[in-house]
Amino acid sequence: MFFLKTILLFLQDEQYRDLLITTAIILLIGTVSYHYLEGWGYVDSLYFSMVTLTTIGYGDFTPQTDEGKIFTVLYIIVGIGVILNFINTIQQHYAKMKYNEKKHFLTSRKAENSNHKKREN
Repeated sequence: MFFLKTILLFLQDEQYRDLLITTAIILLIGTVSYHYLEGWGYVDSLYFSMVTLTTIGYGDFTPQTDEGKIFTVLYIIVGIGVILNFINTIQQHYAKMKYNEKKHFLTSRKAENSNHKKREN
């Protein structure tokens, strides 16, 4: 539930939403390009785009055409910064939400203890 709440809040922020759209466009460009340049299916093309830009690089797919190889070099230069920025932003947002939730919990617990002590006196 916390994760879903975090995603919904993430999408309500204009800057986060723009970053999400940019990331989706970068992945879409890679998917369509690999589909046509290498003749791969859309799922394989999306998979390769994601694996490449997240720097995982399993090596199970590699471009075989010169056009695909040149595109990959340019795609990495343009896309890796966007993808890593997106991943970093999600992590920071999630950490901030978790911190705020913990802070709220501790504050409410402190207030409960204070009220309990007042009733005892």
